[in-house]
Amino acid sequence: MAAEKITTAELFELMNIHPVLDVRSPAEFKHAHIPGAYSLPLFTDDERKVVGTAYKQESRQIAIKHGLDFFGVKMKLMVEEVEALVKKQAAGSLKNTVIVHCWRGGMRSAAVAWLLDLYGFKVYLLTGGYKTYRQWANEQFEKQYSFQVLGGYTGSGKTLVLHELKQRQQPVIDLEKLANHKGSAFGALGESAQPSQEMFENLLAKELHSISGNSLNDARIYLEDESQRIGLLNIPNALWQQMRKSPIQFFDVPFEDRLDYLTLAYGKFDKEKLVNAVIRIQKRLGGLETKNAIGFLLENNQRECFRILLKYYDKWYSKGLYNRDNLSTLLNTIPCTTMDIRSMTNILINENAPV
Repeated sequence: MAAEKITTAELFELMNIHPVLDVRSPAEFKHAHIPGAYSLPLFTDDERKVVGTAYKQESRQIAIKHGLDFFGVKMKLMVEEVEALVKKQAAGSLKNTVIVHCWRGGMRSAAVAWLLDLYGFKVYLLTGGYKTYRQWANEQFEKQYSFQVLGGYTGSGKTLVLHELKQRQQPVIDLEKLANHKGSAFGALGESAQPSQEMFENLLAKELHSISGNSLNDARIYLEDESQRIGLLNIPNALWQQMRKSPIQFFDVPFEDRLDYLTLAYGKFDKEKLVNAVIRIQKRLGGLETKNAIGFLLENNQRECFRILLKYYDKWYSKGLYNRDNLSTLLNTIPCTTMDIRSMTNILINENAPV
């Protein structure tokens, strides 16, 4: 039985119960892949280069012969690897079913699909491969969503509210979690390495599709007010422009409460890393304030250092907030006498609890 071709839409239905095998090279997979896919490279990075060079400089036939040299010795190991994978992920009559794709749905995926089909697996082949998936991902950013943007100066607990909303089964997109970065010069502290821009987009597209595909969540999607750039990554422009036109729920939390929160959250990090983060913004912070902030850090007075930084970030956040069209119709200020995350969340989901 030949492999059955499927569309991207069918992929999302099937990948919840069957493993997705990405047969591109390790470097291609590392750069970006379909979230949840399993790397089963047909060629190593060096082997792919050999085959590609032969295809361009000699002929398709020569390239295929090189490919067969590499593929032949791997066949048994690939079958055994897939056997172990499906045994771990599936059960019953579904255990011998897999989804295979490469870059364009060409020779690499066809070769692996042939092998697995020959061995006895039920094989689905993604039409157009990863390239088609990328086209689908980009289309998600052009769609219209009903966003509720959580605003507030730095340290207002927006991320904590977002987590509380998620615990209460509310639709949430956590951009900073997807980006592995909290968005400021200090945003990389305590985080793992950021994904590539392409992988960030893949993860974001998956989240948008997952939420918008649920009819129960049509009313609103909560996310934080962000700059377009999060660390080294950019929110896709069409989506960010939509965020800028969405209603903003602005938590007006007292300065000292925010300072307490930031001192607790960031004061634990290595002093050298904190100093380096301050240096990264010294041009905008100014020479004197940079000197004072670093001086406080060297004296182990993190609170006074963060007081300087908080005033700086408040100024820049205000600039971004008020640089919106029709802000008066978008902005809903929520006065908060303290940072009470549960009460702040209650207001957002119309429980009318006081803050």
